[in-house]
Amino acid sequence: MAEQWRDARDAGEGARGARTREVADAWGELVATARRTVADGLVVGTSGNVSVRVGDTVLVTPTGVPYDRLTPDDVVGVDLDGRRTLGSLRPTSELPMHLAVYRATGALAVVHTHAAHATAVSTLVTELPLIHYMAGALGGPVRVAPYATYGTPELAENVLRALTDRTACLLRNHGTLAHGGSLDQAYDRTAQVEWMSRVWLLASSVPGLSPALLSREQLAEAGQRLRGYGQPGPDADGGSAP
Repeated sequence: MAEQWRDARDAGEGARGARTREVADAWGELVATARRTVADGLVVGTSGNVSVRVGDTVLVTPTGVPYDRLTPDDVVGVDLDGRRTLGSLRPTSELPMHLAVYRATGALAVVHTHAAHATAVSTLVTELPLIHYMAGALGGPVRVAPYATYGTPELAENVLRALTDRTACLLRNHGTLAHGGSLDQAYDRTAQVEWMSRVWLLASSVPGLSPALLSREQLAEAGQRLRGYGQPGPDADGGSAP
């Protein structure tokens, strides 16, 4: 597979060669993003998973394979019904959740992690308290999807409900999920959820004091301003905080 990709790049001609290059480049970005989740402490070992959509193909991390061992030959691709179309490795056990998001939204990338602070928050509340205005960049208050066994259609359904009009959610006793128009955007939203969760936990841990929270009106105003923040482009909305 890696040799075929190199040949396609060298040839640089025809729709098939262009498509092969597109898949190869997307797989490289996916592997880099998966490794970033480990480097930034958002996952431990092989927990969490990452996917990206290229046309009607969803590239996804394989189950049980450490991200630092992934190579171009380890590509895993499925169609929107979950049928494997690329590679020989088994896809992540959370494939139903990823596919549900792609079928229900315009997402082109999904990042799922077991980030520690966000997971802790998921055990305490049904919605991440409005500790910071960056919740407005995610569509509103970050909801917690009710617990269901990992990899099940029930969990996928719970996540979709939590994502209604949102681009990120928490999964009770489990972790986070964020989607976006690119892997960078989905990852950035994941990092924002983890950061806000950490801030709320830190503020809530001070004895005798309770953190000040934003009102829904304040969040809506911030969300409106954030829609025009950043440079023009697919990732302009909901990027790093000003």
